[in-house]
Amino acid sequence: MLKTLFPALAAVLMLAACSSSDSTNASGAAGAGGAGGAGGSKVVRPGSQEDLVANVGDRVFFDTDKSAIAGSTPPARNNGQTLDKQAAWLKQYPQNTVTIAGNADERGTTEYNLALGQRRAMAAQAYLVARGVAQSRINAVSYGKERPTALGSSADAWAQNRNAITSVR
Repeated sequence: MLKTLFPALAAVLMLAACSSSDSTNASGAAGAGGAGGAGGSKVVRPGSQEDLVANVGDRVFFDTDKSAIAGSTPPARNNGQTLDKQAAWLKQYPQNTVTIAGNADERGTTEYNLALGQRRAMAAQAYLVARGVAQSRINAVSYGKERPTALGSSADAWAQNRNAITSVR
């Protein structure tokens, strides 16, 4: 009898060890959904990078060869709304500092795209400062075309890569 009971007990213990101990979402309720998406729940810590991405938006988009916040293309039309949300979020979490990385698509020279990325990052920084966020809390950098969000040489990929991405430091 012990020969059959021991393997069964071992199997139950192994299954129990594989189950997640974190089965609650951010509101404390059990179940799937929540911030983690389809597969399970994940608690998003308020004031974290994940919170910024999920609840505010971490990037704004730009028209070709432009660094103006107000754009005319569909991805660039909501920049003001996104940056307004970022400003409110940064005021809610005054301990956070951020880096805004300006990026460009693959077209153009490295030097041109670095300068364009810097103008984009500084435009987003200036917008946040104008909304009451201390400039000392925001670092603006440029990666030009060196860190693409989307790979490829298509209009869609280029549109996704013309951005400024805000990251919590």
